[in-house]
Amino acid sequence: MPPVYSVRLLWPYLCPIIADGLQVGGYLSEIMRLELTRFLGRKPYERVKEEANHRNGSYPRNFTLKGIGEVPVKVPRDRKGKYQTQVIPRSKQYEDELRQDIAVMFLSGVSTRSLAMISHRLIGHKISSGEVSRCSQKLINAIESWRNRSLSLMRLKYLLEDTP
Repeated sequence: MPPVYSVRLLWPYLCPIIADGLQVGGYLSEIMRLELTRFLGRKPYERVKEEANHRNGSYPRNFTLKGIGEVPVKVPRDRKGKYQTQVIPRSKQYEDELRQDIAVMFLSGVSTRSLAMISHRLIGHKISSGEVSRCSQKLINAIESWRNRSLSLMRLKYLLEDTP
């Protein structure tokens, strides 16, 4: 199993080259290429006698990082389709911190139209109202479960009730 990397873990190494999104994308692409090398157990063009999995090129993808914006990366793949990178989560377009920020802005009253304009200015492209709703849904569910939690098992000294 390859080691798990996250953007948060890599952040101190990304700071010196943060000025150019292409450099950050190249850096992340190189980390994923090394991760595939470790996954396959051999370097590029190195052959083994038994039947083995092989590299199968890469595909372009964009990932949005907080404080940087949209970063183009090349995600390597293997022939059997078993490799999944741990650097950039599969099927996620944004860093988790960015999703949390969007949800907090939405819950604090910023409209989806305003969020689209803000996101265009901050990260270079608009975030649709559906994406804003998906980002905020987890936060809304967490707040609702906290509001509706059972207090019967908790030791309470005072319980204030506000009734009209």
